[in-house]
Amino acid sequence: MGDKIYHSFTDLEVWQLAHELRLKVYLLSKYLPKFISNQITRSSASIGANIAEGYGRFHFQENIQYCRQARGSLEETKDHLLFIKDAQMINKISSIDHLIKICELLLPKLNGYISYLKHQKNN
Repeated sequence: MGDKIYHSFTDLEVWQLAHELRLKVYLLSKYLPKFISNQITRSSASIGANIAEGYGRFHFQENIQYCRQARGSLEETKDHLLFIKDAQMINKISSIDHLIKICELLLPKLNGYISYLKHQKNN
């Protein structure tokens, strides 16, 4: 995270990537059956929302806990994407693969943010 000053959760690269994933999942969800559309839009929305809520907390441990919840929602979102792909619910498999790739990029960034918060908590 370095010496950069963060004025808002929107400055966090991890939140920006989560937001990008959420927007793309929302666009995809319009072409999905309602039962899976509801689940994947909720789980993808929860990623960035938990990062934002954690950022607004005053204690590092609370922020870490919200980021752990975001990580769970990220894995849930990836699971839904894999199901959509394997069940061939959508013709554009490349767009599903792109979203899975975003999930795979987001996970180490989220883990890195959690590690940063743990380090800050211990100092």
